[in-house]
Amino acid sequence: MSTCTDTTRRRFLAGAAGLAATTLAPGVMLITAGPARAAGGPVTNARRWGLLIDTTKCDAGCDDCVVACRTENGWQGHDRPATDSQWIRKVDLTDQVTGAKTSLPVMCQHCETPPCVDVCPTGASFKRADGIVLVDKHICIGCRYCMMACPYKARSFVHETTHGQKPHAPRGKGTVEACTLCVHRVDAGGTPACVEACAEKAGREAMVFGDLNDPNSDISKVAGRLVATRIRADLGLNQGVLYHGF
Repeated sequence: MSTCTDTTRRRFLAGAAGLAATTLAPGVMLITAGPARAAGGPVTNARRWGLLIDTTKCDAGCDDCVVACRTENGWQGHDRPATDSQWIRKVDLTDQVTGAKTSLPVMCQHCETPPCVDVCPTGASFKRADGIVLVDKHICIGCRYCMMACPYKARSFVHETTHGQKPHAPRGKGTVEACTLCVHRVDAGGTPACVEACAEKAGREAMVFGDLNDPNSDISKVAGRLVATRIRADLGLNQGVLYHGF
């Protein structure tokens, strides 16, 4: 990468983190004013949004979180697991020694130092100051470098022309997409659709969302009570998604 391109990319990322709103399409804003920040102000690092998943409460046969995400954000499957969009997916693990089985949802881990952002040549992949990692579809050129860099296989490439898009989740053929932590809900003071579905539909409350910087938040209290870990913590990415029970 040339010095000029690298400088431009850093300037874009620095600006993106402080923007009050990012326009993705006429009339469509990725980030909207709401309780998640001061009214009319930019996103700040005062909060670090995170998700804690208790796998001991996650049923292997339950996919309510996946269905909720798909419904909320408008991505569809085409019965091609290898190439379909999967903002969130269920993964079943088996301990080779004990035979114990664990089921857990996997999505973008919203890393503090995201590899996808590091390798993106255009700045389309960026991290907000509050820890949410996103993709600007207007800048994404579909090179898929970010997909190769992600250790969690959490990003998908849109192969087909999209239909029935949601205003808050614009999609486009030839671009990369992933979990946004339902940023439109978060900025309005709500919670991600997967978390809501887990509590209301499944009744298990296996997913807790909140501010990792706030010691009084639900997620911080649960993380302090349970032994929580991160997938491939050895990579030192300090992900915003934590797990308990595996």
